[in-house]
Amino acid sequence: MINNLPKNYDPKAFEDRIYQHWMEKDYFKGVVDPNKKPFSIVLPPPNITGQLHLGHALDHTLQDVLIRFKRMQGYATLWQPGTDHASIATEVKVVDKIREEEGLTKEEVGREGFLERAWQWRDIYGRKIVDQMKRLGNSCDWSRERFTMDEGLSDAVTEVFIQFYEKGLIYRGNRIINWCPDCKTSLSDAEVEHEEKAGHFWHIKYSIKDSDEFIEIATTRPETMLGDTAIAVNPKDDRYKHLIGKFAILPLVNRELPIVADEYVDPEFGTGAVKITPAHDPNDFEIGLRHDLPHVVVMKEDATINANGGKYEGMARYEARKQIVKDLEELGLLVEAKERNHSVGQCYRCDTVVEPMTSDQWFVKMEPLVKPAIEAVENENIKFIPQRFDKIYLHWLENIRDWCISRQLWWGHRIPAYYCQDCNEVIVAREIPTSCSKCGSFDLKQDEDVLDTWFSSALWPFSTLGWPENTKELEYFYPTDVLVTGYDIIFFWVVRMAFSGLEFMKDVPFKHVFVHGLVRDAEGRKMSKSLGNGVDPLEIIDQYGADALRFTLVTGNSPGNDIRFHMERLESSRNFANKLWNATRFVLMNLDDEKPTYEEVKDHLNTADKWIISRLNSVTKEITENMEKFELGLALQKTYDFIWNEYCDWYIELAKTRLYNEEQDEKKAAQYTSTYILENILKLLHPFMPFITEEIWQSIPSFEDSVMVSTWPEYKEENSDHVAEEKMNLIMEAIKNIRNVRAEMNVAPSRKAKLMVWIANEGVKSTIQEGEEHFVALAGISEIQFIANKEEAPNDAVSTVIQGGELFLPLEDLIDFEKEIERLEKEKKKLEGEIKRVQGKLSNQGFVSKAPAKLIEEERQKGEKYQEILDTVLERLETLKKK
Repeated sequence: MINNLPKNYDPKAFEDRIYQHWMEKDYFKGVVDPNKKPFSIVLPPPNITGQLHLGHALDHTLQDVLIRFKRMQGYATLWQPGTDHASIATEVKVVDKIREEEGLTKEEVGREGFLERAWQWRDIYGRKIVDQMKRLGNSCDWSRERFTMDEGLSDAVTEVFIQFYEKGLIYRGNRIINWCPDCKTSLSDAEVEHEEKAGHFWHIKYSIKDSDEFIEIATTRPETMLGDTAIAVNPKDDRYKHLIGKFAILPLVNRELPIVADEYVDPEFGTGAVKITPAHDPNDFEIGLRHDLPHVVVMKEDATINANGGKYEGMARYEARKQIVKDLEELGLLVEAKERNHSVGQCYRCDTVVEPMTSDQWFVKMEPLVKPAIEAVENENIKFIPQRFDKIYLHWLENIRDWCISRQLWWGHRIPAYYCQDCNEVIVAREIPTSCSKCGSFDLKQDEDVLDTWFSSALWPFSTLGWPENTKELEYFYPTDVLVTGYDIIFFWVVRMAFSGLEFMKDVPFKHVFVHGLVRDAEGRKMSKSLGNGVDPLEIIDQYGADALRFTLVTGNSPGNDIRFHMERLESSRNFANKLWNATRFVLMNLDDEKPTYEEVKDHLNTADKWIISRLNSVTKEITENMEKFELGLALQKTYDFIWNEYCDWYIELAKTRLYNEEQDEKKAAQYTSTYILENILKLLHPFMPFITEEIWQSIPSFEDSVMVSTWPEYKEENSDHVAEEKMNLIMEAIKNIRNVRAEMNVAPSRKAKLMVWIANEGVKSTIQEGEEHFVALAGISEIQFIANKEEAPNDAVSTVIQGGELFLPLEDLIDFEKEIERLEKEKKKLEGEIKRVQGKLSNQGFVSKAPAKLIEEERQKGEKYQEILDTVLERLETLKKK
């Protein structure tokens, strides 16, 4: 007997120990091996701004499942980990911390002091996040852990900037950008989230110069009219043809505005006349370029009105809006204000409404870069799973604008551009220049801004492997095999990695993009602090164990779809782990010191042994196919069903009589089969539930060193046995039918009954005879009697049909007549009392006249139900009393 497992399943007792064992053995290490195929994944680097949430837990679990699966298949695997500096998010956190703990502003501590505090933040929270990932079971190669601002990755960022600049793909210009007044930095289009909000469409009259005529425009942002520099109409719009080339007078400001013709204007929208504010609207900016219009910026960085706003200077933008509307109304220039829902852009970090405005910023020219990235998906060099997500990717690339990459922050990769203070020369260099290359001046000043966080993240698949150096890891593991990511960052990150990899590596960064959905609460709502419905994965791990959390996140998960997180499902997941634990303990307790070999038992395997081996073979094939197609939820469901239903509930029960048997050949056959199946289900389950499978594996001396480096099971034709499967399906069907009959009649499990079998087919008869011990053990059968025809069965026998025959159970074997009559009489009396109560209630006019209709209907339904049950009881009593 082997009994190395404690009686109770307690993940806290072994999960940390198991992880430490894996680390000490270097099982996670990605090693270049020319004799193996590589398989690599880069971990989407979590931000260093806090702790992991359930979305991370799902994302990381799916990646870990894939990497463990491929490791067991014999690939040289690398799961590249790391963390992201997250410019805006981290800067906000550090600024808050400085204010709360020191009572100082960012400016008061200075750039160097601020960066020192930001690195301290990274040292604390970067390590915390890594520790959290380890608790989840992530089998990353931690020896290769990277941070987006470490030295090597910073060198890669500088190199990419320089190469882009030298190719003319990076430029500095005054263009329209998205400005966050709260974070006080520019944002890329991808960092702006749009939300439908209630607003107004204000219709305003602009007078025509030297005329009594007016032109009417409509706007959702009246405050921006202070920066109007033209009015545009469609050249084909007959209403306004006579005004093209004339001037309108800007209300409140009295600036003359040219009326220009531009085909961008939709005559059917609004009034067909559009106020043009090139400094505060991206479409107006483009019109402004076509018509050489001036840019009048009317807001400061905090979205208050600047000096160009005249008497409104100093007002917050929405305060100015109210005052402008009021002033227009008093002047009789406000025609109407229509309520209207419209899309409002908000900062993805702080939810502040973004203000479009022109600004001097650095941009990446996108048009030359997007074509190869589009072709990569169209030619299926990059495949999305599920495929529908390639539409989001393509839509974003086909409609992309130049990427604003400069951020008015201190935390991040500082832009490697230097300005000569004497001749205004701009120097872009890998190393800090000592003098101006044009005039020789030593008075140089580096650009204050840092690069967009996604600029460095875009290089992650190759910068983490050593680029720009041509390392052996880069040559072996690039391109990576799969990127696992949520659909919410396809345009943030996936798109940028694609064009960056194609530009600098001349190859795609990954072959597959496995897209998963978001984790929502049980009601389908997004988890958030404001709703108070967030769930801390570490608290779940503390209570249920990491395996239960992983199992819950993957079960029912299908690519691309959101999942609802139900806390009660964690109980089910833990129950499954407990079931496997107890089944293993039973197998081990009935195992001798030496595990039998196949050669010893091959001539003694019975139908049940051959059936479970064949079923394992088939399930292995199905699960492997599901895994290869990224159908991880389906693969886990099949693993669960096989373990719970077929191995635990059927095979172990079927094998018990032989495991207890003194006959050695039969016992050894059951021992061999139970451990053979156990060994393989531990392998199949390991990618999903690594801790429990490893703990069980380690408890069996004859198994290899670790399940995580064992060989993934493979389908073998010689293990398929369709005959055994058909036989066992018939036996199990018969046993289930007998159990159902006994349950319906409330027959005690201890009460044995004779089974009378009528079979028309000799093959079926042979199968029933072969399975006699199973009927005795699992169906409460005392003996089996075969009858030539159905008439031989007693008239009161209960019957159930199976394939090719019918089973009969004599009634006298199933029940004690006197006790059953006594029980039914009590039931009858109870039901008659309930019926009398209901009838009394329904005949009471006081109740019927005052009670709600719903309550009256419920009482009627109760009465009908009680009467139906009583009729059945009376019928049963009549039958029994005739015996």
